[in-house]
Amino acid sequence: MTIREETEELERRTLSPRAALVAETRGRERPEEPCSIRTEYQRDRDRIIHCKSFRRLKHKTQVFLAPEGDHYRTRLTHTMEVAQISRTIARALRLNEDLTEAIALGHDLGHTPFGHIGENALSMFMPAGTEFRHNVQSLRVVEVLEYEGRGLNLTWEVRDGILNHSGEEMPATLEGQIVRTADRIAYINHDIDDALRAGLLRMEDLPSEPMRVLGQYPSHRIDALAHDMVSSSLDSDTIQMSEEVSALMNELRDFLFDQVYIGSIAKTEEDKAVRVLQSLAEYYMANPEQMPDEFRPRNGEDLATKVCDYVAGMTDRYALTKYGEYFLPRSWMG
Repeated sequence: MTIREETEELERRTLSPRAALVAETRGRERPEEPCSIRTEYQRDRDRIIHCKSFRRLKHKTQVFLAPEGDHYRTRLTHTMEVAQISRTIARALRLNEDLTEAIALGHDLGHTPFGHIGENALSMFMPAGTEFRHNVQSLRVVEVLEYEGRGLNLTWEVRDGILNHSGEEMPATLEGQIVRTADRIAYINHDIDDALRAGLLRMEDLPSEPMRVLGQYPSHRIDALAHDMVSSSLDSDTIQMSEEVSALMNELRDFLFDQVYIGSIAKTEEDKAVRVLQSLAEYYMANPEQMPDEFRPRNGEDLATKVCDYVAGMTDRYALTKYGEYFLPRSWMG
């Protein structure tokens, strides 16, 4: 028996009957020889960590555009926080940690530069009636864009969790459902922390009831939310929270939308960021030869889709560099 087979047997004996056993995966679009050491979900996790899109997350905005300081979250640190919270909950519920971690690490690979406003900026280039959605783009990254168009060839369960970590459809596995909620737990709490650090909020501004019940500090709130998820999901066919705690988390989320995501001075630079991305997309629509070879359309591929692929994959600073190269006089660029 190989090490992988021993791990699969250990899952059968120790995980919950509700867990997604790796031995029962729906598999990959292109069949591959199994590894003697790693399970299929472990291989997916490793492929995500080693792909280029994952590395670029360290230079992509979470909420604050070009923050001045070393401790503000980036898309990469957000991803790591989601993975940590997700694994803690999965282990407590005896679900598949490897599957949960792989989904968490891959869920934001398709995010644009400059946070969610990049989605709005690129939506104008999408076919009529559709929007640029980062969860859909994350799936496209792992299925099509990575490894020079071959994709990562991930298992069905990981791809399902990546696609449905946001949007209307729920993930098919409980592990994917954990990531969907852990994503919200992570960004609500670290965005409060970053907003306090930036001076956009004061502790006394925060809603009193969530602070009283969940805790004053991010670690306390995350702990309380994770514990509630575990206790509320132990005997359930879905991953859920209690009504009281879910309402408190949503109160914090609504507060952030009003005070930080939409109504703060931190968002005054958004129009400039949108202009950068739309200008770049328009430039590449007119000059596709300026894109790297792998992004130039072939065999009837849609130019706008390829342009969105390229611009969405940029880091914040690379987008600003290319904008300066194309649209600013060289004497301005130092």
